[in-house]
Amino acid sequence: AARRDFYWLRSFIAGGVAGCCAKTTTAPLDRVKILLQAHNHHYKHLGVFSTLCAVPKKEGYLGLYKGNGAMMIRIFPYGAIQFMAFDQYKKVIKKQLGISGHVHRLMAGSMAGITAVICTYPLDMVRVRLAFQVKGEHKYMGIIHAFKMIYTKEGGFSGFYRGLMPTVVGMAPYAGFSFFTFGTLKSIGLAQAPNLLGRPSLDNPDVLVLKTHVNLLCGGIAGAIAQTISYPLDVTRRRMQLGAVLPDYEKCLTMVQTLKYVYQQHGIRRGLYRGLSLNYIRCIPSQAVAFTTYELMKQFLHLN
Repeated sequence: AARRDFYWLRSFIAGGVAGCCAKTTTAPLDRVKILLQAHNHHYKHLGVFSTLCAVPKKEGYLGLYKGNGAMMIRIFPYGAIQFMAFDQYKKVIKKQLGISGHVHRLMAGSMAGITAVICTYPLDMVRVRLAFQVKGEHKYMGIIHAFKMIYTKEGGFSGFYRGLMPTVVGMAPYAGFSFFTFGTLKSIGLAQAPNLLGRPSLDNPDVLVLKTHVNLLCGGIAGAIAQTISYPLDVTRRRMQLGAVLPDYEKCLTMVQTLKYVYQQHGIRRGLYRGLSLNYIRCIPSQAVAFTTYELMKQFLHLN
């Protein structure tokens, strides 16, 4: 029983560390993505690479990591809850509903994603507000100040959950498809070419795991497919989270209003999919680092 109790904790740590490594790797791209998605007026005429160059000039190199503190505080429990919940939901769905194979991976992945998002959403909100600020125009002094301001100025607790709807709607296909694609690629790869793609796990020689570079590739492909499907909802969420910070926010109060508004104002490519190319660049290393760190941590903490 003791081993099983610590299994929870070890799984929590593995998920958390994986999330933190992945996010720190891509923090600068994350900040630029938020600036572009919501058309920040300092950078709105710029493209992806010119913004990446302009931010350090205007705000110093640490400007690229703005909001990363809130991101770390959020991502540790987020990664941990997601990976842990995924394993638990998988067991429940198998036991209670008798569903197995790819479908139960898809369902468990979606449910785990939604659980993790709801638990850590206020921190995401605060991070977006901090990341959208430009040097010289600070409204929030830091994480705690942002919490206080949103709580007092934007309707108490519910103020922290603006944009939750598009997040949850987008999360289901996103988390579902990324786990589903990763799991499918992994099982096909190990079944078709076990010697080429797989190797015995370090802590359990009977379990085959993917070689590191194959793991990276599968994680990357999984992330890219999932991102494309749910990207417009990500743009919607960011705009809703920024709320009153944006000039035209009363036109973006609900998910449908926001989608319509962005589409009418900026169209598909420059609106609903603005920053998508950056997202691929960002998402592929991020997903790859996350899945690989998680697999390594699992062996390190004897979770197989």
